[in-house]
Amino acid sequence: MTDVKGTYEPRFAAVHAALAESLDKDDVGASVAVYLDGEPVVDLWGGYADADRSVGWERDTLTGVNSTTKNMTALCALVLADRGLLELSAPVCAYWPEFSAAGKERVLVRHVLSHTAGLPELPGPTAVEDLYDWETVTARLAAQAPAWEPGTAAGYHALTFGYLR
Repeated sequence: MTDVKGTYEPRFAAVHAALAESLDKDDVGASVAVYLDGEPVVDLWGGYADADRSVGWERDTLTGVNSTTKNMTALCALVLADRGLLELSAPVCAYWPEFSAAGKERVLVRHVLSHTAGLPELPGPTAVEDLYDWETVTARLAAQAPAWEPGTAAGYHALTFGYLR
């Protein structure tokens, strides 16, 4: 069993157990910190910082962080759904009428959140500078047809997820 270091409040013992299980099964090393009302309630780490498992993961081990905005966008959508302000099974065009163009009238909010909308990329060449133009990018997405029947396949919407939200 992987040694997990750090502290946690007893009510968060499940976080400790989940991290230990993950480190034993799949992950080389990881850390987790949880704050509740501005107070730290979990600060745990363990495993290794390298694939050879020769360098231990420490409290201050640096790591790359990717796709955090997608997680936060999805979390915000789920909070809105929980409050009854967003229907996950509603068509996207119920909230964004222009989106119904090019056969997308059956794309559901849940398809966008689960990378199954069929819109993983923008059509044609796109300069990095173009990505800073919200109106242009969203208009291009609204006009394009899905690459597959929404909900039938998954494809990471790395570039388009934030615009589709």
